Amino acid sequence: MMYMVAATAALAAMHGVVRHLSTTVDVYTITFFRNLFGLIVVLPLVLRNGVHSLKSKRMPLHLLRGASGILAMLLWFTALARVEIATATALSFSAAIFGTIAAVLLLGERVRARRIAAIIAGFIGVLVVLRPASDSFNPSALFVIGSSLFWGINLVIVKSLSSTEHTASIVAWSGITLSALSLPIFLYLGEIPSGHSLWLLFVVGALGTLGHMCMTTALSMADSTAVMSLDFLRLIWTVIIGAIFFAEHLDFLTLLGATIIFASGLYIIFRESRLTEQTNSNT
Repeated sequence: MMYMVAATAALAAMHGVVRHLSTTVDVYTITFFRNLFGLIVVLPLVLRNGVHSLKSKRMPLHLLRGASGILAMLLWFTALARVEIATATALSFSAAIFGTIAAVLLLGERVRARRIAAIIAGFIGVLVVLRPASDSFNPSALFVIGSSLFWGINLVIVKSLSSTEHTASIVAWSGITLSALSLPIFLYLGEIPSGHSLWLLFVVGALGTLGHMCMTTALSMADSTAVMSLDFLRLIWTVIIGAIFFAEHLDFLTLLGATIIFASGLYIIFRESRLTEQTNSNT
């Protein structure tokens, strides 16, 4: 549980730093250096496990994961520059919903009535947060929806890879492919950051890698439903960050929508966990 608390705090802090950086640094530069410095942070893990840990028979899937990850990051960092940080976090909980849909389309998983109801409820929560028919609708929030879609696909790819690949290999190749794919985008569209911005970009990379490593560790040590129930803390942290550093405040409807989205995603995770247990017990 403490690993998951640390993960949510690290990721929320990273998003706060990105929000601050986005006023002076373009999204292409942020994306590249987040991946580059994240790779540097994870290199000790690769060295500890040896170069042989990088061996993989599923490189196309690693590359596909990298491509979906780049698209998700570009959309997410673009959103953070234009959408209140707590609102963006609230909408990001929809990744679990998109992941379920992607699992059906890409892996052929069966989804029964309960999870279909949870998916529908999740999209209702998204509409509550977006409020597309109101004056408060921010079209830039759609960048978060796009990001969640690609993160959902990313989750499905990781799920497939984890059945055959070592965790160290998955983490290492993620850093390598993300850095390699974001490099040409940076060279063509990005700008060389200042010394101060470079330091903050290192913080972004370190916090992002730390957050995902803590989350992976938490999921490996405890039931996924119990662990992911704490993911809602990301919203709490970003509300605090938004209020203190950006004078932003979370309204009731956004909180309500976030709760619906999160509850729907958590129920989906719970059902998947129970079905996996049943399958394992039968075999």
